Amino acid sequence: MNIAEIITIGDELLIGQTVDTNSAWIGMQLSMRGIRVNRITSISDRREEIITALDEALGRVPLVLVTGGLGPTSDDVTKQTLAEYFGSSLVIDREVLAEVTERLARRNLEMNENNRRQALVPDNCVVLANRAGTAPGMLFEKEGRIIISMPGVPSEMKYIMQEHVLPLVAARAGGRTIIHRNIMTYGTFEAKLAERLQVFEAELPATVKLAYLPAYGVIKLRLTGTGDDGVAVHRTVEEQVRKLYSVIPDVIYGEDEVTLEEVAGKLLLDNNLTVSTAESCTGGRIASLITSVPGSSSWFRGSVVAYDNIIKTGVLGVDPAVISRFGAVSEETARAMAEGVRRLTATDYAIAVTGIAGPTGGTPEKPVGTVWIAIASPAGIIAEKHRFADDRAINISRSAYTALNLLRKQIINR
Repeated sequence: MNIAEIITIGDELLIGQTVDTNSAWIGMQLSMRGIRVNRITSISDRREEIITALDEALGRVPLVLVTGGLGPTSDDVTKQTLAEYFGSSLVIDREVLAEVTERLARRNLEMNENNRRQALVPDNCVVLANRAGTAPGMLFEKEGRIIISMPGVPSEMKYIMQEHVLPLVAARAGGRTIIHRNIMTYGTFEAKLAERLQVFEAELPATVKLAYLPAYGVIKLRLTGTGDDGVAVHRTVEEQVRKLYSVIPDVIYGEDEVTLEEVAGKLLLDNNLTVSTAESCTGGRIASLITSVPGSSSWFRGSVVAYDNIIKTGVLGVDPAVISRFGAVSEETARAMAEGVRRLTATDYAIAVTGIAGPTGGTPEKPVGTVWIAIASPAGIIAEKHRFADDRAINISRSAYTALNLLRKQIINR
């Protein structure tokens, strides 16, 4: 059982009302245990779609995981369809009913027919207890193949996966090993990074694959090793990770989903340093990222959102003549903002950002996406000019992360 498929059920997924995070989480958990996900299928909560999806998936793989469609309301037909598909009848499971009753009592709620319906299960399934909610999981076997149906609520799905499904998968997975290592990079673009890694990629062993996963300037490099000898796979992947660090040390900032705000925060904490921000076009986004990290009060003093020039001059002390001569979006203004907020907050480091987020406000000399970022420190002030995109959200995000990456480099190189 080293290959699986995932079926997610619900109209809300198809119309974009709910983002499917379940299949991503399930896929990651299976992959970590040597199970390859062959396909993910999203379908509506309709009998015909469920039956067709099950038929097709069971014709391809030995393990099918289904989420969604197990609610207490009349529009959730998955349970009835599964009973029909496996030739069974729905019966009340007394243990599930007792669990639902107790859960409702703890919340001072009365049992009604919809709640009672949650305890109905096909009489030929293995019931998987759900201590995180009211809908149980259900396991079916058909001609040596396993189908497991779970609730769509993420917390309930994860409980059933962790308590029931993953132990089962581990017991039946066999000796195949799959190892993923995620190397996080920032400060380049995908085409350039691929060019730099062309020789590295060509020299990869046949058992190791490289994937590029870009998002808002961060490019995650995923090294995947496979093989029957777990020790050998681990050793080979580690060798390639070390080689990757030697090829692109300037753009690697961490591993395994770590964020730039976490890395910058740890550097500040480990070196007993503090930081503050002065933000114009990012409107407080950098401060928000910094304070999203637990414990950030140890290294973050505060922020000034200097959106209007009056705040730049009146609070940060930027000379009005500087703005008049060079403009609000300029190296000179960014430097003055960084110096001003560092003086105001008495921090070791200060970040300042000023730019044109768009979609309007650009000029031929300073088009939309033009951003100046400055870092002030005891060693002085450095500033960089960037030209990002034409999209406002992208410009704000890229400005914030580029500023954090610049801070990271300044601390490392101080």
